[in-house]
Amino acid sequence: MSAPAQHRTGRLLTGAAVSLAVVLSACSSDSDSGEADDRGGEESGTASASRGSGSSDAGSESSAPGADSPEVVATGLESPWSIAFHGQTMLVSERDSGRILEVSAGGDAREAGRIDDASASGEAGLHGLAVDDDQLYAFFAAGTENRIVRFDLLGEAGDLSLGEEETILDGLPTANFHNGGRLAFGPDGMLYATLGDTGDRDSAQEETALSGKILRMTPDGDIPADNPFGDSLVFSMGHRNPQGIGWDDEGTMYASEFGQDTWDELNVIEAGGNYGWPEVEGIVEGDDGSTGGDGDFIDPVQQWSPDEASPSGLAVTDDSILIAGLRGERLHQVPLDDLSASNELWTSEHGRLRDVVEAPDGSLLMLTNNTDGRGEPGPDDDRLLRFTP
Repeated sequence: MSAPAQHRTGRLLTGAAVSLAVVLSACSSDSDSGEADDRGGEESGTASASRGSGSSDAGSESSAPGADSPEVVATGLESPWSIAFHGQTMLVSERDSGRILEVSAGGDAREAGRIDDASASGEAGLHGLAVDDDQLYAFFAAGTENRIVRFDLLGEAGDLSLGEEETILDGLPTANFHNGGRLAFGPDGMLYATLGDTGDRDSAQEETALSGKILRMTPDGDIPADNPFGDSLVFSMGHRNPQGIGWDDEGTMYASEFGQDTWDELNVIEAGGNYGWPEVEGIVEGDDGSTGGDGDFIDPVQQWSPDEASPSGLAVTDDSILIAGLRGERLHQVPLDDLSASNELWTSEHGRLRDVVEAPDGSLLMLTNNTDGRGEPGPDDDRLLRFTP
């Protein structure tokens, strides 16, 4: 692990009350009371808007309320999975309906497009979104494969639509569970995608298999020349079901990962690193109680029991890592200057939490995930919440 990842001096953790211990709760066993949170939900209708107090333009200075009373930006979402920004405009994916919604800063939600080929079954469906300039990338399950596609974003804010679908990567393994599915552009301009073991545990330790890996590709889906395993999309291996990735301002990459029965993880990702699954789950301890891995696998910097975590989306701010938890029903905050510390926020207050992102104005946006078949939805669920840490 790099020194910057372990020791970051000079950082102050703002909003100490907003402590978010990494919510990496695992799918507890393969029946996944944590993440096998994704059973098919009902076809969604039009999401409704719910304006909170002080709703502001996402590009202006943040006027969002504090974490103790987050603003409800939008309601009536069905199994929402990912948030991405096109300029100041929010785009939200719905796992089961295949819809991509445009959500205004005031909470008006409309369908910008729909991926008809997205197959909703178990945890599978439409997952991660990422935006690069005027193009939207989407990760989804399509029958017997996972696919990554992109669209031109057409029109202006308030009337966005999707251009023709272009497949940049197909033939990825898929299953009804452990699909991973997160997309993000790194500071190097490359596109990263998480792919779980899709139920084939041993594949996570096979360099030639793409399941159980974090993948790195060019925006066109090609293999970068400097990938660590040669002519392969694989960037890191030994993952069970990673669903959150992000980078700090020094370029260090972090990932949250569902464990099985024992430990969920927060990992610092290194090119070519092996994170142990299924040989190792959580931090390896020697006979003398010492830690630090066994030489073959990289230990997580933190671990949590599945009932406290089941981590999904992850955001990295100037001073902390924020992780949305499903089974744990809480946000976790890990200070960048002490990756062994963590705090919790909102335990059981808003139900299951799927994604958290930082908006252009510095506020944080979070998706609840109570309509996915495993939660207990309230009358306004699912919701998009906004707050400042």
